[in-house]
Amino acid sequence: MAIIETKDLFKIYHDGDTEIRAVDGVNITIGKGEFTAIVGPSGSGKTTLLNLIGGLDSATDGEVCIKGEDIGKMSDKERIDFRLNNIGFVFQAYNLIPVLSAEENVGFVMELQGRSLEERRSRSRELLKEVGLEGRESHRPSKMSGGQQQRVAVARALASKPEFVLADEPTANLDSHSTTALLSTMEKLNKKEGMTFIFSTHDPRVMKRARRIIEIEDGKVIRDYTKDVEAH
Repeated sequence: MAIIETKDLFKIYHDGDTEIRAVDGVNITIGKGEFTAIVGPSGSGKTTLLNLIGGLDSATDGEVCIKGEDIGKMSDKERIDFRLNNIGFVFQAYNLIPVLSAEENVGFVMELQGRSLEERRSRSRELLKEVGLEGRESHRPSKMSGGQQQRVAVARALASKPEFVLADEPTANLDSHSTTALLSTMEKLNKKEGMTFIFSTHDPRVMKRARRIIEIEDGKVIRDYTKDVEAH
């Protein structure tokens, strides 16, 4: 079942008289439960494409449909509410709130959704255990390694029970050990809960784990293929 579909999607910037086609007529469909990497060199348009899919940026032309709904036709408030309830985000810079504990960071999205304190605590602890951080619930980001902070960010992305998770260069600031642990966690969640993950990356370690690769260059999809990946 398709949960994401882009139709003739464009994002065009102008620098003086120069037209920059960051996303240039992209048509892709992503189904539930996929583990997909959007790959390409810096400046290829992969992060812009991810931001369009996530409703963090608006297209110049074309459509982004999530579960059949065109997010480009939503008001700003409707799009914010839609993101909150349907999309989880994992950013390269973690974007954790420094004054909150790991448990509070994970629960923050659920607080915005209006969930009870009891439910927030229960799900936050369950997810932190799932990503291998049981016993570190009360730690603030400054007391955690980069790999641990990124796993908190993954738990936070899953807290709202989203339709899919968008991860923008999630391993860029991580060492090899932390990257392996993070990707194994995401794979486990993908297989156990059927969670859909879409990565923007040029990290070969992510590409190796991904089951589908969408290559993008100069804003265009130049290759899109599915491969068999053995369990790690």
